[in-house]
Amino acid sequence: MSEWQSPIAPGISWYQATVGERPTYPAMDGSKVADVAIVGGGFTGLQAAFHLARRGVSVVLLEGARLGDGASGRNGGQMGTGQRAWPEELEQKIGFERSKALFDMAEQAKRYLLDFASEHQIDMDYTPGQMNVAHKPGYERDYRANAEIAAKRYGYPHLSFMDREETAERTGSRHYYCGVRDTGTGHIHPLKLLVGLARAAQSAGAHIHEMTKVTAIRRGDGKTLLDTARGTVSADRVLIATNGYIEKLEPVTAGHIMPIGSFIAATEPLDGHPSVLPGGEAVADSRFVVRYFRKSRDNRLLFGGREVYSSSSPEDTANFIRRQIIETYPALKDIRITHAWGGYVGITMPRQPFVREVMPGVTSIGGYSGHGVMLSNFSGKLYADRLTGTANALGDLEALDVPSFPGGANLRKPLLFLALTWYALRDRV
Repeated sequence: MSEWQSPIAPGISWYQATVGERPTYPAMDGSKVADVAIVGGGFTGLQAAFHLARRGVSVVLLEGARLGDGASGRNGGQMGTGQRAWPEELEQKIGFERSKALFDMAEQAKRYLLDFASEHQIDMDYTPGQMNVAHKPGYERDYRANAEIAAKRYGYPHLSFMDREETAERTGSRHYYCGVRDTGTGHIHPLKLLVGLARAAQSAGAHIHEMTKVTAIRRGDGKTLLDTARGTVSADRVLIATNGYIEKLEPVTAGHIMPIGSFIAATEPLDGHPSVLPGGEAVADSRFVVRYFRKSRDNRLLFGGREVYSSSSPEDTANFIRRQIIETYPALKDIRITHAWGGYVGITMPRQPFVREVMPGVTSIGGYSGHGVMLSNFSGKLYADRLTGTANALGDLEALDVPSFPGGANLRKPLLFLALTWYALRDRV
C-alpha cells in the first residue's frame, strides 16, 4: 500500500491502496515552450494532452500535486447518464432540441470512455448498473415519468421504475421509497483509469510534470506565460483544467466554479451481508446533499455522504459517514471502516459545466458538479478536437448559461453555505 498523503486532499483513499503501480512524473526543471500548456492533471487535462500530442501538437501539462490527488482520482466512480439534471428538467429551461443534444453528447461521452479504456487496455473495474432512489415519499410520479421520458423522447430504453419493494430488494435497504434503475451505465475505479490515461498521454508525446504548481497566468510577447517556482511555460494556447482547485489563479474561473469538499469511506469486505446491493449497481439518492454508494470489486461498501461548502475538512470523516451508513443499512452497525478520504469537486450555480475563454487564448473547463466521470474525460477530448479543427462539439457546453456566483470573492462562500445548508435541512424533513 502506498502511504502517499496528498497535500491538497485529506485521507488515503481505498483507490490509492488498490491501484497497483502509480507512476510518478518529474517536476518541471527550467522554462519550456509549447504549442499548448495545460494546468491540471485530472481527466480533462490528461485527455486534452493525449489527443493533442497524438495529433502532433507539442503539449506541456503541469499538475500542482500528484496526478490523481484531485477529484479525478478520488471521486465516487459513478458514470451516470445524461447531464447532472434529468433531461426533462433541462428541457424546461433550454428546450427539447438543446436538451436532446446535451443528452446525446453525454451518451457519446459514455461510449467514448468505455472504448478508450478498452483500446488502451485499462482495467478500471467497470461494473454495470446504477440506481437513483428517493429518500422521501412523493417522488413516485417524477421517477415513473423519468423512465418513460428517457425511452420515448430521448431514445434511451435502459431506465425502469422500481416501486418500494423492488427498491428495497435491489438496494438491500428499507430506507428508500422508490427509484429508477439504469442498466445502460455503470461505475469504475477512477484512479485506475487516471493512471492508464496518464500513461497513454505520455506515450503519445505529452510532457507531464507533477509537483509543479502554476502561480500566475499572464500575457507576454504575444504568448501566454505560466509562472511556477521551477520556471515559466510559454504557450500559444492554454487550458485551465483545475476544476475545484482553481483557488486564486484565474478570477473568472474562480467566480464561476465553487469548490465543495466531498467525503467517502470504505468498509471492510461485506462477506456476511449478501443482501447489500446484490446486483452490484451503484446508488445515488434524491437528497440535494447527495448520498452515493456502491460495492467495490473486492466487496467493500464505498459510501459518500458528507459535503462541506467551504475549504475546511471535517475532523472525523469516518465516524460521520458511519452514521449515514447505519441509517441506510442498520445491519452494518458494527462494520469496520478501513479508509476515509475527501477531495474537492467543482460546482456551478446551475450545476452545469463551465466552458469559457477567460483570457485571449486561455480556455477554462470545469464545474462538472458531481457528474464529471464521463463529461470531464469527453470535454478534454472536445477541447483537443476544437484546437485541431476536427470538430467543435465543445460549443454545446460553451453555450450553456452559467452565471457567476453572487457576492464576489468575499460574500459568495458565506451566501452559498447558507443556501446549501437550507437545502440540506430540507433533505431531512
